[in-house]
Amino acid sequence: MGSTSSAARETAAPAADRRRSAVVAALMLSMALAALDATVVSTAVPQIVGDLGGFSVFSWLFSGYLLAVTVTLPVYGRLSDTFGRKPVLVAGSVLFLLGSLLCALAWNMGALIAFRVVQGLGGGALQGTVQTLAADLYPLKDRPKIQSKLSTVWAVSAVAGPGLGGVLAAYADWRWIFLINLPIGAVALWLIVRHLHEPEREPVPRARVDWAGALAVFACGGVLLTALVQGGVAWPWLSAPSLGLFGAGLALAVVVVLVERRAADPIIPGWAWRRRTIAAVNLALGALGLLMVAPTVFLPTYAQSVLGLAPVAAGFVLSVWTLSWPVSAALSQHVYRRIGFRDTAMLGIGAAALILFAFPFLPYPGHAWQPTVLMLLLGAALGLFQLPLIVGVQSTVGWAERGTTTASVLFCRQTGQTIGAAVFGAVANGVLAARLGGSGDLDSVTRALDAGVAPEATRRAIADAVHAVYLGAAGAAALAFAVLLLLAPRKFPVLKD
Repeated sequence: MGSTSSAARETAAPAADRRRSAVVAALMLSMALAALDATVVSTAVPQIVGDLGGFSVFSWLFSGYLLAVTVTLPVYGRLSDTFGRKPVLVAGSVLFLLGSLLCALAWNMGALIAFRVVQGLGGGALQGTVQTLAADLYPLKDRPKIQSKLSTVWAVSAVAGPGLGGVLAAYADWRWIFLINLPIGAVALWLIVRHLHEPEREPVPRARVDWAGALAVFACGGVLLTALVQGGVAWPWLSAPSLGLFGAGLALAVVVVLVERRAADPIIPGWAWRRRTIAAVNLALGALGLLMVAPTVFLPTYAQSVLGLAPVAAGFVLSVWTLSWPVSAALSQHVYRRIGFRDTAMLGIGAAALILFAFPFLPYPGHAWQPTVLMLLLGAALGLFQLPLIVGVQSTVGWAERGTTTASVLFCRQTGQTIGAAVFGAVANGVLAARLGGSGDLDSVTRALDAGVAPEATRRAIADAVHAVYLGAAGAAALAFAVLLLLAPRKFPVLKD
């Protein structure tokens, strides 16, 4: 009898490993789709505008997708804790693929923007649920492996997106940017449906879904993020539209608090901010999103305008951090097993602060290898910072709270990026205005440089503007360090697997 049960276990183990490998492949494909769609449209904008028109509103192709992803993260996180990961991921994948198909069929810019929002509604489910499932599938000692794989997929996809979009737009048609999602997403969806079997858990009474809270969170986040994304771009910061949106956002924030206090099972539960560990990680990863804007948004402009590099070479200067980030993340487990999650993250973000602070001291105009080395080091530092925090905070909660916790930290990181783009854009434009006698912004000045009509003083002004942004990013890194030092417990209260 004992030998029979032992043989059954030996037969079942390889089958379980194969199922888990298939699910991991589906998660990586889903993560690639979510990462690519955040950037792949950028280089195809001229072809899209030439076909559909709507140049004055094309920025909403990016903003609409970003807003939908960001504001739905906490909603999907709570739903995955209530109904399970599989139904949320399946529903999100179907919604994402439907949005992709509709984008390919769009007949004007307004329709394309609306369908990008539909894509983003599905993309929010992909991002949050993939990260949560990664923690569900692996015990604590193995989570760095899957997280480093997902980090690699995200980094490579985010950097490859603009190039892929340009190739498809130039040699096929811009609609293929969205159609290519369908077969890849269909494979991922099939693998999830076929191979993901969530273990049965003790039945617990399910509270009613807080749909009023979900709607309030969506409305509040959408209004505030719209104010941040469009402020200083579509209208001045102190204009009536900007002030009106911020006022409406604050009023909706009060509504969210009132609704969530009365809800039996709120979308944003209070414990996500009352627990020191989760609150500290939320704030630290919000600062990470803030500082990441400096290299991702401003370094390509610096490389082309100041260093005189071609777009491909400028992209390489940025992309080198995708080489060191996953490697550092994978190796971080050897550090945090010795000194703990918090101290490992503090080591990483402390190094990142010094690297960002060093950027303004690069010689002018300098050589391409200098910022390249800094980006390589920055990727290594941030890999040591982000992964221990995500693995650590996921390990402090049980299954029923993991989706909400994961969505909370991802939401804060996304919000940090949105705030960073607005704040650092204003900083860069302010420095340029001061250096150039009160005229010009970064976009117009960069176009003038591309046309070859800007003097040397303009290149120096751009260098000063980017240097100011990097100093701000160093300040964000220092803020993350202080949050971890003062708020996070030295040893995370990790639960046993």
